[in-house]
Amino acid sequence: MKTPRIAYCSPVNPAPSGISDYSEELLPYLGQYAEITLFVEDGLRPANPRLAEHLEVLPIRRLERELRRRPYHALVYHIGNSPAHASIWGQAQRLPGVVVLHDFVLHHFMLWYAANARRDIQLYVREMGERYGEAGAHIAQLMIRSRFSDAAFDFPCCEPVLAAARGLIAHSRHVRERAAVIRPDLPAAVVPMGVPLPTTTDRAAARARLGLPHEAAVLASFGHINAWKRVEPALRALAALRADGLDARYILVGSVSPNYDLAGLIARSRLGDAVTITGYVPRGQFDDYVAAADVCVNLRFPTGGETSASLLRLLGAGRPTLVSAVGSFAELLPGTAAQVDPGPAEGEQILAYCRLLLRRPDLAAALGERARAFVAAEHTLAGAALGYARFLARLYGWPALVRARAEPLWSLDPSPEPDAPVPTAAPQAPNGQAQQPKPVEEPAPLVAAAARAANELGLGEEDSAVLRALAERIIDLG
Repeated sequence: MKTPRIAYCSPVNPAPSGISDYSEELLPYLGQYAEITLFVEDGLRPANPRLAEHLEVLPIRRLERELRRRPYHALVYHIGNSPAHASIWGQAQRLPGVVVLHDFVLHHFMLWYAANARRDIQLYVREMGERYGEAGAHIAQLMIRSRFSDAAFDFPCCEPVLAAARGLIAHSRHVRERAAVIRPDLPAAVVPMGVPLPTTTDRAAARARLGLPHEAAVLASFGHINAWKRVEPALRALAALRADGLDARYILVGSVSPNYDLAGLIARSRLGDAVTITGYVPRGQFDDYVAAADVCVNLRFPTGGETSASLLRLLGAGRPTLVSAVGSFAELLPGTAAQVDPGPAEGEQILAYCRLLLRRPDLAAALGERARAFVAAEHTLAGAALGYARFLARLYGWPALVRARAEPLWSLDPSPEPDAPVPTAAPQAPNGQAQQPKPVEEPAPLVAAAARAANELGLGEEDSAVLRALAERIIDLG
């Protein structure tokens, strides 16, 4: 074997999944160790022209034929709690490979999959009963009647894909250990998620561009907003800070689930003049909001076992950040983020941390510096690619692990990352206006169940065509 060949199955942009960004950042580094054929959803045309320039890109329907046609030395599937993984989910159970499990809890995906891909909502109901007994059947009945419950997180629905897997890559010990309970014989590795180290942006300049007062105390949350992002206790902390006499503001940067009554929550809190909902913003403006924030609020409970790329980007930007002390977030190096315990004391902890960090900018700066150093050391793309290559080489019996290319296939940033220490072969040539969410009419129960699941997966108002198609298919079921 000269250079190993990997069949790599993943969403890429414009597929609506954070894993699209993840793969597009990892692939140029993983391509230093192997030839890669990228398999994408049938009919998807990648928005990033570099993918087609540097990789062979094929529709996933051709995967089985390709595996017969020529030798592949590893098969990798990216699985997450998103409709963007529907075809990958099916192939991963037919053709065993290494599963990269981005979310341990796939419950909401399975509800969507049964209603949309299989057009049989009762398939989800039956599988919940067969797999989890009476408790699972009860939760399934609640879910299809639009009575979403946090208890759904106790029924992960990842068992089928783990049962068929040849190996597992996880980004946290939390996911690896939970998967081992289901499949103790499955070879597994923890590979820390890699992200590009963000460039630092001047706080004053960012605020000037955004029209934010220089002296205001700014809290900010980033990413898709839903009921699990702990906005309500953050709003209570905001109210207390303003009662302290601070000009405190709270900015929510990202899409909002149409079925989460954020507007009503803000109205009831009487904080409308202090809260901004930006909706989607372009990358440059996103970075400005990160730089403008005095405290980043990145809470979520319950958790689906995910490792958050958006959190790593905040930490990499050197921002003092609050996280929920659950799942993979509890594994962060001490001193890199402020850990908030979910439960009765959650609100008091959020407020205490905000008061401390706002009153002691020296402590906030030190926390941010440690966070950035942690990401720079432990979450590089070069290190992530090396972790993948080592596990694949061991699992598939590659005769040697060699970096066949000295540089990544393409550059993501003008500042290159340090090389990972492995043997090297000879190099080869190579609008931020605030807006409130729109009201949503109450749909029929079956439509609501699947549509809400899709929205909680990250589909927002900009994905209305997808949601309409989903609703129409469910209606066809009668």
